Parts: sequence; C-alpha cells; structure tokens
Amino acid sequence: GGSGGLGAATARELARSGARVVLAARNPVKGEAAAHSIRTETGNAEVRFMQLDLASLRSVRDFASTFLRQEPHLHLLINNAGVSAGGRTEDGFSLPFQVNHLGHFLLTQLLLERLQSCAPSRVVIVASSAHCAGRLRLDTLGQPPPGLFSTFQDYCDSKLANVLHARELATRLQDTQVTCYAVHPGFVNTELFRHAPLWLKLLLVPLAWLFFLDASEGARTALHCAMQPGLECFSGRYFSDCRPQQPWPPARDDRLALALWEASERLVGLGGTGGSPLL
Repeated sequence: GGSGGLGAATARELARSGARVVLAARNPVKGEAAAHSIRTETGNAEVRFMQLDLASLRSVRDFASTFLRQEPHLHLLINNAGVSAGGRTEDGFSLPFQVNHLGHFLLTQLLLERLQSCAPSRVVIVASSAHCAGRLRLDTLGQPPPGLFSTFQDYCDSKLANVLHARELATRLQDTQVTCYAVHPGFVNTELFRHAPLWLKLLLVPLAWLFFLDASEGARTALHCAMQPGLECFSGRYFSDCRPQQPWPPARDDRLALALWEASERLVGLGGTGGSPLL
C-alpha cells in the first residue's frame, strides 16, 4: 500500500532515514510515480516499486516469490494497504476482508522465514479503532456480512482481524526476535473511503478536511512501531498515538485469535495439507 496516502508517507520517512524501501502496490503507474517521487525528495536511490494486488492470492504468491528471489534482506514488513469498497475478489472472498486481512496474512506467512533470518525484525499491521465494531463469524469468514451496512461491517470485521492477527503472530514468534504490532493511525484524510456511498462521502469529506490528520501525521504511529527501540516487550499489542492501548475486548480474545488464524490458513491454502511454510 505504498503508492499513496499513509503508505507513501510511511515509505518516505523510511527512505529519509536511509532504508532500502520496496513499495508494494496494485497500480503500476501510481507505484512507479510514488517511488520516483520518494527517490527525488529524499535523495535515496534505494527505493523501488513491485506490483502486488492483495485482492488476488495468486498475485500475493507471485510477489513473495519475486521478492524472495531478488531481495536478500527484510527487516521490516508494514501491512498498510486497505479498502472500504464492497464487492468480491477473484478468489471469491469479500473485497475488504481479503485486501485488509487475508492478503496480508498470506503475505506475512510467505515472507516470515526471511524476516526470521534477518532478525531482529518487525511486522507492523495497520488496523483501526473501527475494530471495536467488528464481529467475526468464523463459519462464514471471508463472506460479506448480512444487513444494510454490510460493506461498513465488513471493513470493521477486517480491522478486528488485523488486531487479532498481530496478537496471535506475536504468540507464535516468541523467542524468535521477530516482533509485531497492530496500529491505529488515527482519523486520516486519505482516499480510503473514495468508494463509499454518496451520502457517506457528503458526511465524511467536510469532516476529513476540518478535523482529520494528514497522511504524514497519520503515519507516526506505524513509524514509531517500526523504528522505536525497546518495543520488543510490547509485541502483539495494539498502538494508538505512539503508545500501547487496550483494544476492545474481542480483540484481546486469545481463543478467537487462534480460531481466526486457523481459519485464515485454510482460506488462503496454508496449514493442513497446504503446508504453512514456517509455523
């Protein structure tokens, strides 16, 4: 999600700090333009674009294979991409749930061995305070929820999944020197709700311009979890305003986190006969 909004702002600061940065994004034109802009602005030539469409599990696997072949080092994975639009993916899942959770889940698993070999390393998952309205139905996971506000509920469900993903990942990565964090960036003026219904846009757009953070401000918590020393003891925690915070009770449910993990493995073809590559 590095071609615009929070992702581009995060990548820009990482490049400014001297990191080699790979921007993974769906749109090649926007991705290449963002990489060029960041190289020019920061003077860091080590910024490149690689295409990745999280709405396609095939694309996720292709990206991971190419990355592992071309990039020997990985110290930081920031799962930032997000959508709020309705619809289904080519894999048959709801668009928000696959892009916001399942695609990131598969990508993290496929890159985890490289993160472990390059440890100490970190995974940062951009979640949201919208997780408080999430309700995961494990028997229909990945399918649009019923109701008039199905797309909004789907988005909230995916954000709850983000927080639980970080929680269970941290449990599985104890003593590996790979740590992970879920972050709420704040209410940020980005294009996340560009596909929202017109009535919701009419409500959100004025609020966004008046009260929401800009992308560089919204990137602060993700950057804090990516680069701040001494956060290892907070692995698996939920951060907001650059501080660990208590998420809503369902996001602290270890049994739900484990059940989500196992269901996500099945849906993306890992675990069981699919063979999780690492865990």
